[in-house]
Amino acid sequence: MRGAGRFRLPWRRERRTAAPAPLPPPVRRHVASVELGPRAVGRAREAVAAQLPAAGVAPGSAFADAVLLVVSELVANVLRHADRSAVMDVGLTASGGHLVVGVADAEPRLPDLSEEGMGAGLRMVTELAAEYHGEVSVEPAVDRSGKVVLVRFELPAERA
Repeated sequence: MRGAGRFRLPWRRERRTAAPAPLPPPVRRHVASVELGPRAVGRAREAVAAQLPAAGVAPGSAFADAVLLVVSELVANVLRHADRSAVMDVGLTASGGHLVVGVADAEPRLPDLSEEGMGAGLRMVTELAAEYHGEVSVEPAVDRSGKVVLVRFELPAERA
């Protein structure tokens, strides 16, 4: 049989295909609604602290302390500057080696994130974010009146 070795059934043909794309890392997201008032800072910190281990952050680590300090400052800013808010949402999102803390309120006025426009609290938050190769941003809320202040951190390689 001449040429018998050349023909192969289609389902046996060797196909060169690209390697399958890796799956994106899982996204872990937690949002807690916190009523504004004298205990708002403590409640927001408790809600975030409870979710840090699921995000890969060791409780009591320097990074965990930095995240909780950021939460405290952002919530304190809502208490000082967001008169229209009765409740704020405090969110924590972990994915792809990054951690994002978000605090949303009903005040549509965006804070000034320029070097000259920031107060001491936002300046400290910016410095903490930069220490972990992150940044601070603010954007209008998508589904309601208000804004969200976002602080992005790169998760430390060593999670201790």
